Amino acid sequence: MKKFTPLLGMLLATSASAWADNSVSDTQKIDELQKQINQLKTDMKAGEKTVSSLKPKIKVGGAVRFQYSYEDYNDANTDRGGDLDFDVFRLDVNGSIGDVTLSAQYRWYQYMNVIHHADVGYKFSDNWEGKVGITQVPFGNLNYNSNNFFFSSGYYAGIEDDYDAGLSFTGKYDKHDIRIAYFLNDEKGGVDGYSGDKTHRYSYDVVGIRDFAGGEGIWSAPAQEMGESNTINLRYTYNFFSNTEVGVSLLSGDLEGGSGVGSVGDHTAYAFHVKSNIDNFGIMFQASEYEYDLDNGSDAVAVGAWAFYDTIPTEATSYNLNLSYSQSVSIGPITNLTYYNDYNLITDKSAGLDDTTMNVTGVAISAGGVYAYVDFVVAKNQPFIGGTLVGNADDWNKRLNINIGYYF
Repeated sequence: MKKFTPLLGMLLATSASAWADNSVSDTQKIDELQKQINQLKTDMKAGEKTVSSLKPKIKVGGAVRFQYSYEDYNDANTDRGGDLDFDVFRLDVNGSIGDVTLSAQYRWYQYMNVIHHADVGYKFSDNWEGKVGITQVPFGNLNYNSNNFFFSSGYYAGIEDDYDAGLSFTGKYDKHDIRIAYFLNDEKGGVDGYSGDKTHRYSYDVVGIRDFAGGEGIWSAPAQEMGESNTINLRYTYNFFSNTEVGVSLLSGDLEGGSGVGSVGDHTAYAFHVKSNIDNFGIMFQASEYEYDLDNGSDAVAVGAWAFYDTIPTEATSYNLNLSYSQSVSIGPITNLTYYNDYNLITDKSAGLDDTTMNVTGVAISAGGVYAYVDFVVAKNQPFIGGTLVGNADDWNKRLNINIGYYF
């Protein structure tokens, strides 16, 4: 009864003139009241629908992963017959509130806790969507330029699956995909961020200028800090035959020095990339080039990720060619096997450094909520395979890696 009391009051107030006019018939008065009642009911339902659409629709998921590795370049590891370790526990939050989308992921490793991404999105029209926060940098083949657990060699130079803090816009028109992004700094707040340890991050970013002449080592903390600043990304792809995406990517930004020194240089990168699926076969190709043009002419920069410092050349060219085949199977709980071979080459490095080469042959296994990578890696001057991008090693290192995760 409480809901209808204000409704009757409104009807009486809005209909006073109709009752006062004796020239209006009773039937007309009743029809007029019925119209007003119907309109008020419609308005009330619309209001209820608006309130309902603002209720959060959030889904919480995550994963837990373990890893076995056998490394021929690590005598202690081979003497033990390899190592089985806990890899990561992560939580994913995805959903929407009205027209606003939300997405975030946080990860707990044995040696660090990191934010993977955290962004808020809004769809402005049928063609354009925007995101703000820590979001993926639109560069090269997306979402990954690799099939294997270790990504491509370019990941360790910051040009695959990188996440920074800023704005990103995606426009889709039939076969055209347009990405425009502006990143104020990296996900740790840049050179003046409040993070206690700049190496505790998921994706690689520059954190300093490497001074080999001053006695710094490849894995030392840099004496001169540096960070990315005011970076603009442009990416365009065209879809041929509904299964082949061909595109180009461009990146340009400033490099900010620590302790308020201002700009110490700039960085640029560009790539040509192809991603295609023909029946069960997958093909990825990418040719990329990056450069950190430093005012002091240094040939190396310090990067941070995965709880340690490393070093990369200030400029290099990379090539990737990845092949895969997906097979549906019924082997116990296993429903899919994806076989792949990913080939990586980083060449034309600054200071005449030796090439980095990595080849990964493996299979990805799907079994309900369980997903596993089985990778055999052969590499030279490759991070996490006994080397570094600024190495000059002649020996080939080999690693058998099995990563198993349950996703919920």
